[in-house]
Amino acid sequence: MTIVFVHGVPVTSAVWTPLLKELDKSDHDDVVLLSPPGFGAPLPPTFGATIDDYRIWLIEELSRFDTPVDLVGQSMGGGHVLEVAMTRPDLLRSWVSDVIGGFEPDYSWHPLAQTWQTSGEGERSLAELFAGNATDRAARMVAWGIPEPTASEVALAQNADMARAILALYRSATPPTLTTRGHHLPKAAARPGLVPIPTDDTTVGTVASRHRAATRAGAHAVELTGIGHWWMLEDPPQAARMLSDFWTSVTTS
Repeated sequence: MTIVFVHGVPVTSAVWTPLLKELDKSDHDDVVLLSPPGFGAPLPPTFGATIDDYRIWLIEELSRFDTPVDLVGQSMGGGHVLEVAMTRPDLLRSWVSDVIGGFEPDYSWHPLAQTWQTSGEGERSLAELFAGNATDRAARMVAWGIPEPTASEVALAQNADMARAILALYRSATPPTLTTRGHHLPKAAARPGLVPIPTDDTTVGTVASRHRAATRAGAHAVELTGIGHWWMLEDPPQAARMLSDFWTSVTTS
């Protein structure tokens, strides 16, 4: 089986490295890391960087594989995963997304996202976040909960293109965009799904709302108690066990 990972904002595929080291111990060796345009990959001038643009990009990338894949996404990458699961399940053997709570009717964007969605304020916020040299940016990522050496690797890719992509992406997802798309969550049940629920992550809705959304999508939910937004970095062994157990269940079902 081919496992494909898609990361989110404002990071690069470096966030998966500790998890991949754990998965290597479980003989998961057919792994592909896809970097969305602007997030560790070039951002073409003509790429709009909206939710729809990233859905189309991911569908095109997955269409290159000979067989359906096991698709894993985190943060906004998890949103891209759900977009594919709801529209092109034929490309998937299974899917994993941690942001499903954002598609619930009662979801409200977290304060930083609302800042990025606001003209002028978003530009100033990202100018401050990406200011200085790589060492300065890495220190901010550590403050966000991203450990070293991942923080330093991520900082190297934080630039004006990433800022442009963040602004376009978040501004394409202002309310009621996600709620409207959430009406289609039951379509994701066409393929087995897993919803990691790090209980200390406050950016993607309540624990209860994530469970509700997982149920609507026919997905299995796993609570990661005491873990936050960067669950794959905070406890890589636990994350690897969760994913391996899920993929085994898909194989044997």
